[in-house]
Amino acid sequence: MARLFGTDGVRGVANRELTGELAYRLGRASVVALAERGTARPSILVGRDTRASGEFLEAALAAGICSAGGDAVLLGVCTTPAVAFLTSPVGAHAGVVISASHNPAEYNGIKLFGASGYKLPDEIEDQIQSIVEGDDGPRPEGSAIGRIRPDPRAHERYLDHLVSTAGTTLEGMRLVVDCANGAATSAAPEVLRRLGATVLPIHDRPDGLNINRGSGATNPRTVAAAVLESGADAGVAFDGDADRALFADARGEILDGDQTLAACALDLHERRELANGLLVTTVMANLGLRRAMGEAGIKVLETKVGDRYVLEEMLRSGAVLGGEQSGHVIFLRHATTGDGLLTAVQLLSLASRKGVSLAELGACMQRFPQVLESVSVPEPARLDGSAGVSDAIRAAEEALGAEGRVLVRASGTEPVVRVMVEAATEEEACRHAGRIAVAVRAALGA
Repeated sequence: MARLFGTDGVRGVANRELTGELAYRLGRASVVALAERGTARPSILVGRDTRASGEFLEAALAAGICSAGGDAVLLGVCTTPAVAFLTSPVGAHAGVVISASHNPAEYNGIKLFGASGYKLPDEIEDQIQSIVEGDDGPRPEGSAIGRIRPDPRAHERYLDHLVSTAGTTLEGMRLVVDCANGAATSAAPEVLRRLGATVLPIHDRPDGLNINRGSGATNPRTVAAAVLESGADAGVAFDGDADRALFADARGEILDGDQTLAACALDLHERRELANGLLVTTVMANLGLRRAMGEAGIKVLETKVGDRYVLEEMLRSGAVLGGEQSGHVIFLRHATTGDGLLTAVQLLSLASRKGVSLAELGACMQRFPQVLESVSVPEPARLDGSAGVSDAIRAAEEALGAEGRVLVRASGTEPVVRVMVEAATEEEACRHAGRIAVAVRAALGA
């Protein structure tokens, strides 16, 4: 069997790659792995997003947990960061989220957190996969069989936690909240209302099949249009499991994760709360973010694309703030993973505390035009050995100089090479990206 776990858990089309049988085995294997590490009768939190397939996967996973002698505590529909947060305060030994995040409804996934609320390290995931493949664990009987119980009140602890991080109210703010018909549908409007905002929710009627459809953080133009139409002060859009958030200001302009990171980093730095003067982001971060941080005396550390790599570097370096352009932002003093609701609370309360608009916060950095092309090739791994692609990259970098940036990388999840170019103008970025894409096709195409 190939490695089950990707950078964000086990994912696939529900009932094709991610079957009920696999969910059952993952449930059993999680309990066996915990038992092998000395935990008797583990208690495992289980949350899911609004996908229809989440219902049968939840049932199968819980059955597997109980079959191996663990207890399954069902949270029902809740966000990924809620499960990560709640695992520790409710005394669970692990947490599991059934979600495929920003992917369409036909996909689903299973992601595991340890007792501390952090994603499991690779060695434990490998241990779980080994148990899944062998599945020779215990099958207790009688009173040793695990039990299933719901705990819907656990959500209140998470909501209270979010509200407690604000430090101010959102009184007077009129906000459009795009719930993506996902896990944030109930929680996001509730938290912002508790902070005093007037909330205009959209895409808040999940039917099991409409998660992320034309909405949410993967379609931020939707919330931007709704802000303009309603005359709201701002808007926020979440993805299906609400671990990321993007924003729109009153003009209908989108603020991405880089702008959120820049505004929050500058504020923390100003208040001497940005540990070690560090911000962690990925190689995809906009050149404008790097420049704004450099001018403020903030050091930027880069990682590979993926919030788990951002978190690893934050823990290694002692940074308290990190994230991705896509809207995954980690406030390590408040959370162990990217949390879209927490990000909304932090950025909006920052605007409220300073008495400024989101447009003014977003203007703290100049966002360079960034063009991304995905070039389909049969063997992306051959990229490193291509002299033709290297020559095209070098030519673009020499032409751009200090006024641009080039990043070409093989995707870790798809048979594509991603070409990213930043430049002073979009036209220039498109021109160089197109030339490099041609070189990639010529060198690596079929």
